[in-house]
Amino acid sequence: MERYDALYRLYDEFDAKTLRAYQDFVDLFPPVDSRVALEHWQSASEELDERKDEIRGAFDAGETYATIAAHATRDQSFTALDLYSKYGRAVNALVLDVDETLRSAGGTDNEIPRETLHLLTEFHEKGMPIVVCTGQTLENVKGFAIQGLGNEIVHSGNLSIVYEAGTGVFTPGHGAETKRLLYEELDDEIRDTFDTVRSQVLSSAPDELRRCTHLQGNEFNITMKPNFETGSSRAVEIIDDALVYLLDLLGKTVVEAEDGSDWARAYYADSDPEIRGVLEEQGGTPESDVAGIPEDVQDTFERIDVAYYEGDAAEIGSRELNKVVGVKGALDVLGVDDPFTLVMGDSKSDLRVMQWVDETDSGIAAAPEHSSRDVLDHVVKTDELIYDQGKAGDILRTVYALNRLARLG
Repeated sequence: MERYDALYRLYDEFDAKTLRAYQDFVDLFPPVDSRVALEHWQSASEELDERKDEIRGAFDAGETYATIAAHATRDQSFTALDLYSKYGRAVNALVLDVDETLRSAGGTDNEIPRETLHLLTEFHEKGMPIVVCTGQTLENVKGFAIQGLGNEIVHSGNLSIVYEAGTGVFTPGHGAETKRLLYEELDDEIRDTFDTVRSQVLSSAPDELRRCTHLQGNEFNITMKPNFETGSSRAVEIIDDALVYLLDLLGKTVVEAEDGSDWARAYYADSDPEIRGVLEEQGGTPESDVAGIPEDVQDTFERIDVAYYEGDAAEIGSRELNKVVGVKGALDVLGVDDPFTLVMGDSKSDLRVMQWVDETDSGIAAAPEHSSRDVLDHVVKTDELIYDQGKAGDILRTVYALNRLARLG
């Protein structure tokens, strides 16, 4: 209870809100060639130090509490202490999805906010391994990572990129381990299936799909994207059509017969309510029952994942390659032997990582308020770390406070 009492005293007796404003100003002040501006920054920096000194002198662990007050709100600090009381340890790695998690088309103009980037830089400077875990291609991720965090951090040896939702892991600065192509470990049957689907996916598509979609430049996964703004009504229509087309193409490839299309529709409709809903709306409800699908065909379908993201993408991937596999590979290369990670994400692929850390006591999960229903259900049932759109920094501040409190022992 001593720590709870200390936090109550910290936020009751000191103006933490103003302290945070000074800290944010000093941290996020843009580089400008102006004497007046620099003098203003210097004045704010001196005021920040004076306010911190007041807290330093008022507590036995004054430096810790001054730092917490300068970075976290009252609610964030108490949430951090609750997490420490529950788990008894600090976070030792960050596992971060990007789109609609760190950045949001609706909330941050599809840019990672400067506040979030600065907090990630602070974590990096304290030696925190960072795993960027996304469905995007490696080149896309490398581009915005270098642009946002800087070349030095990306190539520091303490940052890893899990790309295409787990088909590969890129960790600069680790010699032969720098790039792990996890899809090369799949057997010939699955790799041949993907090669066949990839070779036909556009050439065999109906004219409208060829005109209105493009393939994401993946190394392994097959992802059809709309040639329209993500989430628009036209994009939703096109991706719905693309999903049905991919199911049929996959079924014919696996079975090499017309029955394959209906079997694929039946199997994946049974395993995913969203896919079933699209098929029903498209008038493509399968005639077959899952029980009537030959066992060997079901076994192959079980190894292949069909993912649907409304108005964004229809995708075929390997169930043996997912973000969990990728994250494990990244943590291995980074040397995190006993992980307790913060996992931030919004989609079904992120949910698998969240469930893994929960089942293995390997971390905590956080999600934006607009995440998929299953993700929100999981996060609410665990630690309720839900944040507003575009406010990933709120969770990072909570973890910052958690780690500071954990250092008190």
